[in-house]
Amino acid sequence: MAPAGSAAESHRSPTYSDVAVATLDAERATAQPTVAAQSAPARGGWPAWLLLAAVVLLAFNLRPAVSGLGAVLDEVSADLGVSALVAGVLTTLPVLSFAAFGAMAPGWSRRFGARRVLAAALLAVVAGQLVRVLVPSVPVFLLATTVALAGMAAGNVLVPAFVKAYFPGRVGLATAAYTTSMAVGTTLPAALTVPIAQAFGGWRFGLGAWAVAAGVALLPWLVLARRRGVVARPAGSSNRHESLWSVGRSPLAWSLAGYFGLQSLQAYAAFGWLPQIFRDAGVDAAHAGLLLAILPLVGVPLSLLFPSLAARLPDQRPLVWACGGAYVVGYVGLLLAPASGAVAWAILLGLGGGAFPLTLTMIGLRSRSHDLTARLSGFTQSVGYLLAACGPLAMGALFDVTGGWTVPIGLLLVLVVPQVATGLMAARPRYVDDELAAADAAQHLSAEPNPTDDRAGERADVDGSGHSRG
Repeated sequence: MAPAGSAAESHRSPTYSDVAVATLDAERATAQPTVAAQSAPARGGWPAWLLLAAVVLLAFNLRPAVSGLGAVLDEVSADLGVSALVAGVLTTLPVLSFAAFGAMAPGWSRRFGARRVLAAALLAVVAGQLVRVLVPSVPVFLLATTVALAGMAAGNVLVPAFVKAYFPGRVGLATAAYTTSMAVGTTLPAALTVPIAQAFGGWRFGLGAWAVAAGVALLPWLVLARRRGVVARPAGSSNRHESLWSVGRSPLAWSLAGYFGLQSLQAYAAFGWLPQIFRDAGVDAAHAGLLLAILPLVGVPLSLLFPSLAARLPDQRPLVWACGGAYVVGYVGLLLAPASGAVAWAILLGLGGGAFPLTLTMIGLRSRSHDLTARLSGFTQSVGYLLAACGPLAMGALFDVTGGWTVPIGLLLVLVVPQVATGLMAARPRYVDDELAAADAAQHLSAEPNPTDDRAGERADVDGSGHSRG
C-alpha cells in the first residue's frame, strides 16, 4: 500500500520549480546533439573545401575598408577637403555601423538565407570601396563607406552562425581559420596601403586595391548563393523566429556582450591613441607606428591558437585570466616606463587582444543551433560595439581635461576588472538555450492562473460549519 503522503503528493499543484525543471530537462533531452550528430557535417551538399575557402576569403575582407583608410586618412582629408569633424565621424563610423547593421543581420539571414546575405554583404563591401575612390565627393565618400561597413557588419555577425551550421563538429578549427584570416586582413592593409598608394600614384589606388581583393572573395559566394541548400537543424530546435533582443533574457548573453564590448573598447582605444601615447613619451613617429603594428601582428597567431584551444578546454576561464593579466601588465608598464619598454608593452597589449577570437569562439560554444548562434552573435556584437564606441571618446576627453595620459591609461586598467568578470561568467560551460528555456517556463507559469488561489477563494466563501455565507 502506498504511503499516505503519496496521495496528497499526486494532487499537489505544480510549482514554478517543477515546471522550470521539467522544461529544462525536456530541452536538454531534445536539443543536445549526440556525438555523432555533432561530428557529422551539415553542409547542405556543398564540399567542405569550398565552404571553408569562402569563409576565409570573406573574413579577410571584414577589416581592410577600416584599417586601410586609417593609413591614408590624412591624404584623403587633404584631397577631399574633409573637416576635422568629418574625420572624427569617419573614425567612429565603423563601431556605430557594426552595432546598427549587425543587429539587422539575423533578420536578413532568416528571410533570405545566410549564404545569400553573405554574398550580398561582400557585394556591398566591393561596391562601397569602389565608389568612394571613384567619386570625388565628401558626402559620397561617407555614404559609400557606410555601405561597405554595412556589409562588413553583416559578415561579422553571420560568419559565427555559418560556422556553427556548416561545421558543427569543428567550431574551434573553423573559427581559428576565419579569425586568423580576419587578423591578416587587419594587418596587411595597415601595412601595404601607403606603399601601394605611393607606387601607383595616390590614395585612391591604395584603397581601391582592397576593393579588388573583396571582388575575388565574392566569387565563391556567388556559387554558394545560387541555391538555398538545406542545413539540418539540431533535434528539438525551435522554428520560432524570435527577435534579436529576445536573447537578452539570458544572463549568459549579457556576459558575452559585456566581455566582447569591453575587449573591443580596449582594442579601439589602443588603435586610436597608442601611437600618440608613445610619441608623447619621446618615441619618434615612425617607431610609434611600428609599435602599433605589433598589436595586430601578435593577434595573428593568437587567432590561430585560441579558438582551437578554447574548443578543447572544458571551460575557457584560464584563457580569460591570461588575456586580462596581459592587459594589466601592459598598462602598468605604460604608466611606469612607456618609452623604455615600449616593445614589451605593445606585445602584452596584443596578447590581451586574444579576447577577441576567444569571444567569437564562445558565441559558437554557448548555443546549440545556428539560428540561435546568429541571434546571439548579433546581440553580442551590437551591444558590444556600442560599448566599445565609448573607449576612444573617453580617452580623448580625459586627456583634454587632465593634460596627460596617466588618467586615461588608468581608466583602461580599471576596466580590465569588469572585462575579466564578465569573461569568467561567459566562460563557464553552459548554454544560452537553457537560460531562454527557463525564462520561457517562468513566463508561461506566471501567465497561468494559480489553482491554489482558486481553492482558497472557494474556502473563503464557506464558513466553519460547512454552510455558505450569505
